[in-house]
Amino acid sequence: MWDAVGDAMDEPTIRAAVVGVLKAAQKDGRAAVEARLDAAPLAAGPVISGYTWLTDQLITLTWEIVTLRIHRNPNPTEGERISVLAVGGYGRGAMAPFSDVDLLFLTPYKITAWAESVIESMLYILWDLKLKVGHSARTVNDCLRLGAEDFTIRTAMLEHRFVVGHAPLAEDLDTQLWTKLFHGTEGEFIDAKLTERDARHVKQGQRYMVEPNVKEGKGGLRDLQSLFWIAKYINHTDDIEDLVRIGVFRPEEYQTFVKAENFLWAVRCHLHLAARRATEQLTFDMQVEVAARMHYTDKGGRRAVEWFMQDFFRHATSVGDLTRIFLTSLEASQKKEPPLLMRLFTRAPKVKKGYEVVNNRLAIADETAFLSDKMNMLRIFEEALRTGLLIHADAMRLISANLTLIDTDMRANKEAQRIFLDLLLKHGNPERALRRMNELGVLSAFIPEFEPIVAMMQFNMYHHYTVDEHTIQCIWHLSEIEHGNLEEDLPVASTILKDGVNRKVLYVALLLHDIGKGRQEDHSILGAKIARKVAPRLGLNKAEVATVEWLVRYHLLMSDMAQKRDIADPRTVRDFAKAVQTKERLDLLCVLTVCDIRGVGPNTWNNWKAVLIRALYRQTRRALEDGMEALNRENRGTEAKKALRAELADWDAKSLRIETGRHYPPYWQGLHVTAHKVFAELLRDIQDDEIKIDIHPDEDRDATRVCFALADHPGIFSRLSGALALAGANVVDARTFTSKDGYATAAFWIQDGDGSPYEDSRIPRLRQTITKTLSGEVVARDAIKPRDKLKKRERAFNVPTSITFDNDGSEIYTIIEVDTRDRPGLLFDLTRTLADANVYIASAVIATYGEQVVDTFYVKDMFGLKFHAESKQRSLEAKLRSAISEGAARAKE
Repeated sequence: MWDAVGDAMDEPTIRAAVVGVLKAAQKDGRAAVEARLDAAPLAAGPVISGYTWLTDQLITLTWEIVTLRIHRNPNPTEGERISVLAVGGYGRGAMAPFSDVDLLFLTPYKITAWAESVIESMLYILWDLKLKVGHSARTVNDCLRLGAEDFTIRTAMLEHRFVVGHAPLAEDLDTQLWTKLFHGTEGEFIDAKLTERDARHVKQGQRYMVEPNVKEGKGGLRDLQSLFWIAKYINHTDDIEDLVRIGVFRPEEYQTFVKAENFLWAVRCHLHLAARRATEQLTFDMQVEVAARMHYTDKGGRRAVEWFMQDFFRHATSVGDLTRIFLTSLEASQKKEPPLLMRLFTRAPKVKKGYEVVNNRLAIADETAFLSDKMNMLRIFEEALRTGLLIHADAMRLISANLTLIDTDMRANKEAQRIFLDLLLKHGNPERALRRMNELGVLSAFIPEFEPIVAMMQFNMYHHYTVDEHTIQCIWHLSEIEHGNLEEDLPVASTILKDGVNRKVLYVALLLHDIGKGRQEDHSILGAKIARKVAPRLGLNKAEVATVEWLVRYHLLMSDMAQKRDIADPRTVRDFAKAVQTKERLDLLCVLTVCDIRGVGPNTWNNWKAVLIRALYRQTRRALEDGMEALNRENRGTEAKKALRAELADWDAKSLRIETGRHYPPYWQGLHVTAHKVFAELLRDIQDDEIKIDIHPDEDRDATRVCFALADHPGIFSRLSGALALAGANVVDARTFTSKDGYATAAFWIQDGDGSPYEDSRIPRLRQTITKTLSGEVVARDAIKPRDKLKKRERAFNVPTSITFDNDGSEIYTIIEVDTRDRPGLLFDLTRTLADANVYIASAVIATYGEQVVDTFYVKDMFGLKFHAESKQRSLEAKLRSAISEGAARAKE
């Protein structure tokens, strides 16, 4: 560096020379650290210390060139002393590849002109090196004053580390901080950090959110750092291992801390390097990249990314456990106040023999006595639910350390079965017990078949939670329905539970419904086999076991029938009724389906799904109770015409006769009377060249209904789909009918990009776009290309395409089901392909599951016949696959 500077004395020349040398050294240093991570992708320690060491050298050399050449001052006065300190994460010596460099320029008194020049010149060089520098220039007294006012500043000060400059000044700051600021304020610091943590968790969401924040999320690095800060503040130690020596952690818990910290830091470093910038969110596309960098591979029917994320969530759970243990230790030493709600209890609830209440938590009075009876490993959860107390962390540690007590004999014990079923059925909040049992490993010990799905992430945009958390969410929803909290939202499910079902069967089926996930075999089939083994161990009799097995095997049946088939077609209901066979099964499956969909994520359940499930339930119940003839098409047609006449009471008899006589039978069974009325108005006095459109919110279904009336011609469905796609609308259901006098009546139910009905203010623009497209002003095929793109974070998803032909599911139509990767222009591409092949589309049912979509078409050939010939089916399938692959390639451009 000094050779490059030579005899230069002016600052710009010196700076340019220094930056050139340091940039080259920085590049080589970063490459060496990155190579170290590539060679050992799970070893984070040497990497984060490597980036810290590299940054230290850059700052030290910058200091030397600035103080020895640019602003040389061989004899500084006492007031001109400067100490350069690292603070925050850099001060702790833990840096990811693109972490901020937080510096404190410490001076004894008010900053002098010389010190100001030194700091300014140093910052210019560091900025030229593209370091993201956060800096402050303060005196010792400034630090004490500001640290007393602001906990963020105080925390940064807690992690100060001398880098270069006047060392005695840094030592003076250290002494003053500990004696004048930190000492005696432990309680307020702990409260501040825990308040920060709670606010952070609310902002970031739950531990099991599928795109977690590695740094700020629940169970992430910031939680570990908070633990470290509090430990240091209280115990004046930089070494977490000291907490083992003073009895806060057990040796095995310390090892858990080390493993979690190492894993999370490795993930963060790979994330930065993959993005080539500072980013903390493990988005879907980055999850795939990081998993590959950490050498995860596909195995056992699961993708590498799913194995990686399962490890991530298990470490996040470990961090939660460690935090809980540490907080309990603090409470015991009175450094942290118990939660406010608990302090409001004037009298602790009475507990059974063997337990005591410590800091308003359920504690074990005698550990030896507790462990002498295996049943206590379950009884403690029952006692916690009975009393409403949280379990003391010491008790939780004891349980975790003795899971081997839950053995084959205990699982077969009738008392154990009773306790477990009571936890589900008796106390009113089963999810609380299940979540704690799951976190402590008790659930997997008692039901070993549950262990593989713990923290199992499903790599898709549909499921918001890991499989175990989804299961617990489902059970919470069931208990909420039972408590009567959802009567308005879920009238059918609420009524079913009020009228009475076998609760034992329902809860056990819900607990086991996804237990077969993560293997190569269909999870419903495998899950049913597992349920056949597990249910008897939970104390169910033969008939109950058979019902649980059936529910697990067919837990997707009602959802699939409602969302992927046209439930206005009597054959759909008839087939479903034959599969269900009894009202008991129908009731149980309906409630299970509702809980399963609601448990997927916060906004998955909506009015659209509710209407479909309710309609299928009511029609199937009617078929089971009154016989299949209740579904007769003619009955429906007669009833529909009668309802329309009542709606059009002001019409003359001739007009009514024309309207009720112009449609074929499928029209009358496929639409509600509200749509029949709209079409009657649209068709009245319509001209051959006229396109009439009615756009109306269908609030019951969380969608907007668009009705078209126009002269029929081939490819009409595709043209309408293109017009709606161009308007940015997502079609969720659609059906077209041809009248006897040659008009097409088409009803499309659409939602906006957020899955909501269109607001009134947006409907005129929607109408304008549709009209322009249908009139030929805009060519949908060309105009849709720029819109038909996938977002970057969504490109990591691979959905295999499956196309099936079903000639049994409908009396009149062939059902073509296309299961593939969703994108904005997909429906248009599929319907255009079918239209080009002279396929008449009567209706389409669209079910979206995150990035996956199932488009189901009810079709006939140009002669009005089904597609029975295999050659025709293969030809159509090839054309559809070609359209899908071409569109997918366009979407990624």
